[in-house]
Amino acid sequence: MDPSGTTIRRRLERVEETLSPHAARSTDALRRQPDPAEASGYRPAYAVDVDRIINSQAYTRYIDKTQVFSLIQNDHLTHRVLHVQLASRIARTVGRAMGLNEDLIEAIALGHDIGHAPFGHQGEKILSELSRQAGSGPFRHNIQSVRCLDTLEKGGKGWNLTLQTLDGIFCHNGESHDLPLAPDRHKTFARLDDEMRRLGQGERFAPAPLTLEGCVVKFADTISYIGRDIEDAIRLGIIKRSDLPKPCTRILGETNGTIVYSLVTDVITHSTEGEIRYSDEAAEAIKALKTFNLKRIYRSPAIKAHLGNLSQLFALVFDTCLDDLRSKRKGSLIMEGFVRTMPAAYLETTPAEMVVRDFISGMTDTYFLRLCPEELRPKVIHLTPSP
Repeated sequence: MDPSGTTIRRRLERVEETLSPHAARSTDALRRQPDPAEASGYRPAYAVDVDRIINSQAYTRYIDKTQVFSLIQNDHLTHRVLHVQLASRIARTVGRAMGLNEDLIEAIALGHDIGHAPFGHQGEKILSELSRQAGSGPFRHNIQSVRCLDTLEKGGKGWNLTLQTLDGIFCHNGESHDLPLAPDRHKTFARLDDEMRRLGQGERFAPAPLTLEGCVVKFADTISYIGRDIEDAIRLGIIKRSDLPKPCTRILGETNGTIVYSLVTDVITHSTEGEIRYSDEAAEAIKALKTFNLKRIYRSPAIKAHLGNLSQLFALVFDTCLDDLRSKRKGSLIMEGFVRTMPAAYLETTPAEMVVRDFISGMTDTYFLRLCPEELRPKVIHLTPSP
């Protein structure tokens, strides 16, 4: 053990004692396995989690994963890597104002979308249907994010992250705008594993995070994308700023900056030490804005028409990989690019369909397209903004 490192860590942990009584403490962090590296180092537990997530291979792949707009040529569109950074910044702003643990907030926020499939929610939807057809249940990116960091990374060893971080990542989606969110402080690794199993089998429920920090990230996820998606859609000429519903803009503003500021201020003002919430007025405004975004942006024919054969390509890649895996075809992409890096225990206990799902969900958009026949690949389009 390094005495100087331990001394520094204990000093940093004492700083956490100045946080809110409801904040998560690094001294309460739980890991699946004892961690000698952490015990002898100077970083508190959740700071260790942040560093491990940032240094994961999956985090590196964020840079080429779709947020909303796939295969559209524009250098200023938001990609997944920027989204998680924005979510982290927003959540840490709220957390600082409430006296919460910013290291834990950062770890959850940076890792929350790490299991997303290529091509964003469209890819997730397609992969989920293929998974159902193969008998493996629905694909959910929040479960895959935990699975990636806990089971698949580091050649199947995982990063041994804390329960508090993994649970926050698992619970981040399905965010509600109209109800206060309080933590469920009785979570264990067994509870987390059971909730992931149930959700992965198709049960419908919304698990509450273990920590108040996890609740904050759940709210920050929405705040980080709702106005940013509007700015991207305006930049591409899909909508005009004047199209935004006036009841929403009167309350939240009409630019991403004012929307974020309004919602962050509202959350800080109306949350209590035991729960995170919006005011009733802001909750109604964000509900209406989400409805607008769904209709005018996410379902816009302008961004969907050129993705018409994406389902066909996912099915082609899925079936090819599954056949190669079952045949143990040497030199195939799944055998060389994934299976050979995983331990025997993973391959012995994981159904072939799920191995393929693990492989595909980790792909970047570009890597996925390289696996497809060139003549079938969708073309990158150029949307010209209206004057």
